[in-house]
Amino acid sequence: MSNHELFYINGEWVAPVVPATLDVINPATEEAYTKISVGSKADVDKAVAAAKAAFKTFSKTSHADRVALLKKILEVYNERFEDIGKAVSDEMGAPMSFALDAQAWAGRAHMEATIKALEDYSFSEKRGTTTVVKEPIGVCALITPWNWPLNQIVCKVAPAIAAGCTVVLKPSEIAPISGIVFAEVMHAAGVPKGVFNLVNGDGPNVGQVMAGHPDVDMVSFTGSTRAGIIVAKTAADTVKRVAQELGGKSANIILPDADLEEAVTKGVQGCFGNTGQSCDAPTRMLVPADRHDEALGFAKLAAEAFKTGDPKAADTDLGPVVSQLQYDKIQRLIQAGIDEGATLVTGGTGRPEHLNRGYYIRPTIFGGVTRDMTIAREEIFGPVLSILPYKDEAEAIDIANDTVYGLAAYVQSGDITHARAVAAEMRAGSVYLNYPDWDVFSSFGGYKQSGNGREYADFGIHDFLEIKSIIGYGD
Repeated sequence: MSNHELFYINGEWVAPVVPATLDVINPATEEAYTKISVGSKADVDKAVAAAKAAFKTFSKTSHADRVALLKKILEVYNERFEDIGKAVSDEMGAPMSFALDAQAWAGRAHMEATIKALEDYSFSEKRGTTTVVKEPIGVCALITPWNWPLNQIVCKVAPAIAAGCTVVLKPSEIAPISGIVFAEVMHAAGVPKGVFNLVNGDGPNVGQVMAGHPDVDMVSFTGSTRAGIIVAKTAADTVKRVAQELGGKSANIILPDADLEEAVTKGVQGCFGNTGQSCDAPTRMLVPADRHDEALGFAKLAAEAFKTGDPKAADTDLGPVVSQLQYDKIQRLIQAGIDEGATLVTGGTGRPEHLNRGYYIRPTIFGGVTRDMTIAREEIFGPVLSILPYKDEAEAIDIANDTVYGLAAYVQSGDITHARAVAAEMRAGSVYLNYPDWDVFSSFGGYKQSGNGREYADFGIHDFLEIKSIIGYGD
């Protein structure tokens, strides 16, 4: 029996208080393949009440009990691994190999990292005769996006539970099915009633209600900067903590001492991963001006090696973007690049020639981009790369930091000491040197309008804790 039109509240699958449904669109076909229920204030009130009641006991559970619970969740997650990957492929058009090896894998990897971090985590310390303790903050509203659904769900749910908090989750209504499967995992793992709750719905009717709810102690939000501002303003009236992971426009500085062909090729691949739908993607490639044309040639070859098509086909590299809204936005921005005088190296507007339906984008490279162009300043969120020439290292650093965002930055160099020196100049929450592997024990979060707070491993647990000093505690 499908739980698609139900919510998970207080350990049970329940119908919405006010019946209302929304089609879930497969972006590869542009057709609805299922429906979900969408919630209202009444559903949020029920879920928050369940979480508030459960917090009284769950917050008192032992360190060991929460480690055991997370291990059980991980065990059931692994049992449902194929179902999770299929859900992601259907709801956001990810090729099956990517849906399993990157999307579903990310949830597993972050759960494992949180377990390891919790095992080693200390919730108290002595400072002379003062004892400083870290306590769960309370009921947490978790609002997650469509582009990395399991990554963001687990990066919030796992550390919240590790800290002893209770949660209400609202996945994206655009890609909600993987969240429902995750709720089934939580139920099968025996998570105590009220500790984890799920209410589907849109931002105004569910997300904002959660953010402003007087019995919610913290909001953790991942999404656009525009929506993050709304969440923060809504939460301000009740003076609750707000953690935000927002947009990005990450620079990728290729220094003169890097292997240009390798750096450009890997940079294109990094930008196009997840069909370009990653907030930390290296979307602005900065190359030495005297090698700009050479870089364009390498980028063209790399982009044209990608095969765009059916997510179910084994040889597909790029699926569609997630929705008509995203497709239209990307088309507008590609056209802006053309209109503002950037060099269209490959790609452009419209679908790839062999596809006549689905929200598919032509893999696109722009050269000769200047920092004031729209495509150098706005987050595109598709397989579109802007290549900007720079005259010297100082200008490269200046261009890289000339953005309202600060989520990530990338530096490529044949000399790691040189790369480290440039990394020190980057105003970004994460700096990646020479395309390293994904590190789930690093911190993740942004400077400036890319947000605040940090996720991953012990950094994530810390964000869900309050700090209490007991002065005069004694030896």
